[in-house]
Amino acid sequence: MKSSIRTAAVSGMAVLAMLGVTACNATATAENGKPASSSSTASGSSETTTSTPTPTTDPVVYTTTPAADAADVPVDTRVTVSAQQGTLKKATLSYMSKKGNRVTVDGALKDGTWTAGDLLEPGVKYTLALEAENSDGGTDETTRTFRTANLTLDDQVYTSVSPRDGGTVGIGMPVVMRFDLPVKDKANFEKHMKVTSSPAQAGSWYWLSSQEAHWRPKAYWQPGTKVHVEATLNGVSAGGGRWGEQSRTSDFTIGRSVIAKVNLQTHQMDVIINGKLARRIPVTGGRPGFVTRSGVKVIMDKVTNITMRAETIGLKKGDTGYYPDTPVKFAMRVTNSGEFLHTAPWSVADQGHRNVSHGCTGMSDANGAWLYGQTRIGDVVETVGTPRPMTMGNGYADWNLSWSKWTSGSAL
Repeated sequence: MKSSIRTAAVSGMAVLAMLGVTACNATATAENGKPASSSSTASGSSETTTSTPTPTTDPVVYTTTPAADAADVPVDTRVTVSAQQGTLKKATLSYMSKKGNRVTVDGALKDGTWTAGDLLEPGVKYTLALEAENSDGGTDETTRTFRTANLTLDDQVYTSVSPRDGGTVGIGMPVVMRFDLPVKDKANFEKHMKVTSSPAQAGSWYWLSSQEAHWRPKAYWQPGTKVHVEATLNGVSAGGGRWGEQSRTSDFTIGRSVIAKVNLQTHQMDVIINGKLARRIPVTGGRPGFVTRSGVKVIMDKVTNITMRAETIGLKKGDTGYYPDTPVKFAMRVTNSGEFLHTAPWSVADQGHRNVSHGCTGMSDANGAWLYGQTRIGDVVETVGTPRPMTMGNGYADWNLSWSKWTSGSAL
């Protein structure tokens, strides 16, 4: 009987003990604020577990122009990159040149958008490597590619710039842009043709034709001026289904002021250097039928020991005024049509008295050698005393137009 009572008491205590453990666990769970879960094991015991959610990071979304894997992309496309759900940190645009070199395109990251500093080359595959910081502060990297449209040589306009980089020229030298094919959209090209200087001087472009444009300041350059020319024409539409092939730059310096003032009525040349008369030289100009042009000219080229030929000014044997090939020691070209300042020892007796040349301005060997040593390309020659005027396009005749007429030749 006692044994039965003990057995029952022990069983009751065991039940109470189990209830007490369960109540204690429930209280702890409530205090921690985490609900407990129970599952039965093979042995019939109960386990309590807590699950922790795995954090997720939103992927960075890149927006690019052009789109990834785009084909036949026009060369006048400006590559841009931005990022959403993250912060763009870096973009690298590159391509493999025809010489097998990896070329990287400059660009700038501003206000969350990367913009390429140049337009595109035709017929190449570009790689765009991107790096961004995601919303959790980690680094996200990806690479995209695209391919540009092919262009033939007839689709591309090549540009040359004068003066060349690093040179020193005279105060009358214009900036000259020449194009191997006609530019139909001159305004679009001109927007990408910039001339700046120190000190700054007002100036403007003038289109002589669809294949040549000049820029000059309002007045002669100030001596010592530093000039920077930048023609960012690569990929720029020239109109008519053509695009600029390359971008060009040139930096040059303006030398001292040298102006040769030629008066073909008095037959004298006054050479003014930095505002002062350096030498007065007796000269001869063009005789009737070969009259020297009056106006402002600019020295285009300097040569020594050349041969003057009648054929270069359109004369053939038997023509009036034809002359045999004639060697010249010093010559400075001032027109495309064949006018020079040059040494002419055969006409010394006429120099200072009458005009007997075929259009050139002649002087003695001694005076010609001195003048050659004093001048450089871009120096000014102001000729007066004849009824025949300079014409635009015949050399650097730019200074013969008034400022209002000059600026009207701009496409903008």
